Amino acid sequence: MEHRTFRWPQPLAGERPRIWYGGDYNPDQWPEEVWDEDVALMKQAGVNLVSVAIFSWAKLEPREGEYDFDWLDRVIDKLGRAGIAVDLASGTASPPMWMTQAHPEILWVDYRGDVCQPGARQHWRATSPVFLDYALKLCRKMAEHYKDNPYVVAWHVSNEYGCHNRFDYSDDAARAFRDWCERRYGTIEAVNEAWGTAFWAQRMNDFSEIVPPRFIGDGNFMNPGKLLDWKRFSSDALLDFYRAERDTLLEIAPKPQTTNFMISASGTGLDYDKWGHDVDFVSNDHYFTPGEAHLDELAYAASLTDGVARKRPWFLMEHSTSAVNWRPVNYRNEPGELVRDSLAHLAMGADAICYFQWRQSKAGAEKWHSSMVPHAGPDSQVFRDVCELGRDLDLLADEGLLGTTLVKSKVAVVFDCESQWATEHTATPSQNVRHWTEPLDWFRALADVGVTADVVPVRGDWDSYETVVLPAVYILSGETSRRVREYVANGGKVIVTYYTGLSDERDHVWLGGYPGSIRDVVGVRVEEHAPMGDDFPGAMDHLDLSNGAVAHDIADVIGSVAGTARVLETFKADRWTGFDGAPAITVNDFGDGRAVYVGAKLGREGLATSLPEILGALGVDLPAGDDRGEVLRVERADATDENHFVFLFNRTHDVAVVDVEGKALVASLAQVNESEHTAAIRPNGVLVVKL
Repeated sequence: MEHRTFRWPQPLAGERPRIWYGGDYNPDQWPEEVWDEDVALMKQAGVNLVSVAIFSWAKLEPREGEYDFDWLDRVIDKLGRAGIAVDLASGTASPPMWMTQAHPEILWVDYRGDVCQPGARQHWRATSPVFLDYALKLCRKMAEHYKDNPYVVAWHVSNEYGCHNRFDYSDDAARAFRDWCERRYGTIEAVNEAWGTAFWAQRMNDFSEIVPPRFIGDGNFMNPGKLLDWKRFSSDALLDFYRAERDTLLEIAPKPQTTNFMISASGTGLDYDKWGHDVDFVSNDHYFTPGEAHLDELAYAASLTDGVARKRPWFLMEHSTSAVNWRPVNYRNEPGELVRDSLAHLAMGADAICYFQWRQSKAGAEKWHSSMVPHAGPDSQVFRDVCELGRDLDLLADEGLLGTTLVKSKVAVVFDCESQWATEHTATPSQNVRHWTEPLDWFRALADVGVTADVVPVRGDWDSYETVVLPAVYILSGETSRRVREYVANGGKVIVTYYTGLSDERDHVWLGGYPGSIRDVVGVRVEEHAPMGDDFPGAMDHLDLSNGAVAHDIADVIGSVAGTARVLETFKADRWTGFDGAPAITVNDFGDGRAVYVGAKLGREGLATSLPEILGALGVDLPAGDDRGEVLRVERADATDENHFVFLFNRTHDVAVVDVEGKALVASLAQVNESEHTAAIRPNGVLVVKL
């Protein structure tokens, strides 16, 4: 699968390349007298780009076939003359009311058959030919009108595809699903084999018998192979719609284009790695996880975005200055986190830092979502922090940050959206076990021992790293299994966990004991799973390990260990459990490489406890230093290493004292002692130095 040629939005005529900085701008929410104030405040904050017209279809086409670009022309002209570039949306994210009144057949349908009514956003179905026709008409009008506008530097195609309309069970979707299955499998016999329809008399005689996985009754179980393919199809259907919009825009106005992904630790709705091949540059929307995981989850998601971008520059299209509006409890950012969070994305490879949104709305569903200019106005700490960040970004650009990329780690943690989709099925060994939590736990545990890992999609080049973690990668296709085998045989070091390699790409179990397709690589044979829980009195709810770690939720019953392997840690338990003295963590020699197997869910704490021994068994050295684990260290450098930047983020709620080499550039909640070459970084603080 080939990536499109990388194309990045270029600066306006006469301007130098800068780190793009700004956010979504919705001038149609405000009277025109506010626009001039907005532009002046943007200049004060250092804003140099805004995204415009994302949800403006009803104003761009107030009635069918009647287009109004005058207001948008005036806004874009004001911005451009002030040196502020425009990332122009196709405007198609949500259809206007006149359209849904005339064509209710464009509305998506849920799995029970209920129609999604207009009144929010994204109430369209990706497989509707009627809606596609209307959307492409608007794209053509937008492209024709703005193809020569010097202030428009990029196309923002629609917005957050699948955020609300990921699944549609309409008749349009049913027809498209049948066509997708026919293209994928060729014959109905191949579909029957892939879905295992011999079970429960589900065999089909013709493609016409394929229906979406609609409601089958409470407590029943959908065919897992069918459900996995439905999730693939739903991602592909939205991707096809995006491609149609993109190609229509580019045929007339070939500006760099993107659409905003929603990559987070739990953001597994679409196959974003596949989507990443179809954008000129990758963009992401990310919103922080409140509480103690805030920084780590953000860094994990940003690293995964960098992996999807294949270490090309990527664009942070949305994040928040403080609270969002869509959680049951909308926590604000703590002091320092506005600057810290933005610099964390920057450290992980972003060359653009943008927010939702510029000015906080006074009405509508997102009026309580924080913005760059809050309800309190520019005389506020939020806006002062926004201005501080603008100055920081300008300074880093002056010092040469543009042209650098995230320095490759020695360790790759693999993520696979299809493994997450498969583990979401309602008939699995434990409903408390999912794929997505394990890569995050490994990323955090590695950070606890001083290693900042790269998060790499399963299709990425993880096999070029010194050490690879396969964390609960439930699906190992034949091709991925081959890559694992060759990687280790040729000297690679791999860590494989429970729940890895259980099934192939059809969700057919690899037989003979787990992990079936790489059993000889890891040197163990797992006979069955031992789920743990507290839902029944007296049930086993945890297992202790000999190193002090504690396993929860699930453990593997390792029936045999190869002669080439040795046991690193065992379980400690009552005899009646059958686990006392049983292998928990092992290491195996395979070819010129080595594989560690972790046979239980240990969580971040248990992994951090176990990692020194695991990495030692693989011959991987841990970083030195007393501050190991307190500080997240991220580096960006260019190919010549002439420009090399080190970002140091405090992961604790205590002051972290670190050794400092090089020239300190940005010190947010940090103080540098130049005579002692140290720095004190306060909670939520960050220090950026240039080596």
